[in-house]
This record gives sequence, C-alpha cells and structure tokens, in this order.
Amino acid sequence: MSYVKPQDIVENMLQAGAKKAALPVKHLLIRGFLAGAFLGYATTLAILAATQTGWGIVGAIVFPIGFVMIVLLGLELATGNFALIPIAVKDRRVSCQLLLKNWFWVLLGNLLGSVTYAYLYCIVATKMGTVDPETLPALQRTMMIAETKTLEYAKLGWDGMVTAFTSAILCNWMVTLGAVMAFTSTATIGKIAAMWLPIMTFFGLGYEHAIVNMFVIPAGILLGVLLLPGWIGGYGTVFR
Repeated sequence: MSYVKPQDIVENMLQAGAKKAALPVKHLLIRGFLAGAFLGYATTLAILAATQTGWGIVGAIVFPIGFVMIVLLGLELATGNFALIPIAVKDRRVSCQLLLKNWFWVLLGNLLGSVTYAYLYCIVATKMGTVDPETLPALQRTMMIAETKTLEYAKLGWDGMVTAFTSAILCNWMVTLGAVMAFTSTATIGKIAAMWLPIMTFFGLGYEHAIVNMFVIPAGILLGVLLLPGWIGGYGTVFR
C-alpha cells in the first residue's frame, strides 16, 4: 500500500530535515531561486484563472501546482522548511547553526527567484510597457492584490501589522502541513493529492504567504510605478 503510517512519516521528516540542513549554500540558493520562480508562476496562473472565471475559488484550486512542482523536484521553499528542519534540531540531528544557514540562504533564493519572475512576467504581460496594465483584467487584479497586501494594512497601523502577522501564522500552518502531507504516501499521485488540500485551503482563504508576497508586491510595484531600464529592448518606458 502507498499509505505511510504517522510514525514512519515522522522518521521521514527527520531524515529530510537533516538532508536539507546539510546542503551547501550554492544548492540552497539555486533550489530556493527556482522555488520562488515556480511559486510566481503558480500565482500568476491562479490570478488568471480567478479573473477569467470570476470565481476566486478556481484560483485556489489551481495554485497548489507550484507547491507540488517544488516538492516533487526537491527544491527549497523556506515556508516548507519551517516544518522539517526544526524537528530535526529537536531530535539533535541538526544544529541550530545549520537551521539558520538554511533559512537565510533559502529565503534569499526565494526572494531572488520571485522578483526575477515578477520582472520577466511584467515585461511579457505589458509587451515591454506598450500595453497599459489597467486594460488587462489579470494585471488589474495583480495590482489590486499588491495594494491590499500593503496599503490596506498600512491604513490600520498597529492593528494592520497584527492582522498581517496573524494571517501569516494561519497561512504557514497550512504550508507546513502541506510539507508534512507529502510524506503520507509513497505514490506520486498520492503525494500530489495530499499536498493539494492544505495549500488550496490557505490560498482560498486569502492568508499571507511570505514567498507569494515576494512575487505579488514587486509585480504590483513594477506594474504601477517603476521604469523598465532602457537597455532592455531600448524602451525605458513606464509599465503603467
């Protein structure tokens, strides 16, 4: 049978956490970069699906594609590693120093990958700035989401900070569960189905995911205010 018992899941998590903590910096950056980019892909696909259908839940159903690709390819996502490495530290298989090394370099890789994809996505979506983002519903939605994740919280001051922080906790509860659920089956289709459930849940509820925000907020900025450097195609035009 492909089902894995809970006691075996814990042991597999411990082994995975120790293995991830031992990866060299180069691997952490490359795997983290790809994970950030792939999550950007999934986010844009989810936004497009929700925009085209008019149903936000469709975007939530689509979004886990990114997480599935990351886990099946053995890439590094910081919010998933928050589940796997601390348990290995508690079991004395990994030092706190290795935990901090992993989190730092993976977060940096996730950020670089997310921002790079955001930049490339904006180039393509706006045809190098020749198309007004406000004329495209998916780009309008992207800018609206970016504003909601920043300006709307800022308006609330301290209450906004607490709300965003709490939303991040609820989100990562589901993301770490997704990382754990990947160990509940030895079959690829079983792993996909298990991971899909918690990831779809957090996205559908609109909770704050740090790596998703590393794509959405820079994309919103690029679409709204920043200039394209003149050396890219000789344009140097404004996205918006």
